[in-house]
Amino acid sequence: MAQPCDHDHNHPAGLHGAALSQELAAAETRCASRGQRLTPPRRRTLEMLLQAGQPVKAYDLMAAYDAGAPAKPPTVYRALDFLEREGFAHRIESLNAFVACRHPLAEGENSPHAAAFLICDCCGATREVEPSVGPALAEQARDSGYGLTSLTIEAHGLCADCRAA
Repeated sequence: MAQPCDHDHNHPAGLHGAALSQELAAAETRCASRGQRLTPPRRRTLEMLLQAGQPVKAYDLMAAYDAGAPAKPPTVYRALDFLEREGFAHRIESLNAFVACRHPLAEGENSPHAAAFLICDCCGATREVEPSVGPALAEQARDSGYGLTSLTIEAHGLCADCRAA
């Protein structure tokens, strides 16, 4: 887990305003085209992930869910399961956290893409990148008789800001 840093960072912030509205509208459209519904809890959970721009733990999502009482665990966990399954979010196992996927599915694509995360062990900044090993590993799996349903790679190190500090 990241330790607090005593230096500045220039990490991109999450989405807000028109960019957030546009991303949520695109999610609604994608759900409708797949016969799914972006229910209010799913939409709110996705909205919070997009606003954060970095991995968020489920219990932090629950606490920030509404101005009133926090959301109940089943509400948030069901929403996260849906968002993962439909390719809107990824779970980062080593952080026990979730992050919005910013890699939209291409037209006709049915499953989430391979994802790799670069995770800073100092400040916690996380960047999603497209792993070059993804297609090769999928092909090796097919050749071995496996059908991959997901591929997530997590790499830990230091971001540029923390390395420079």
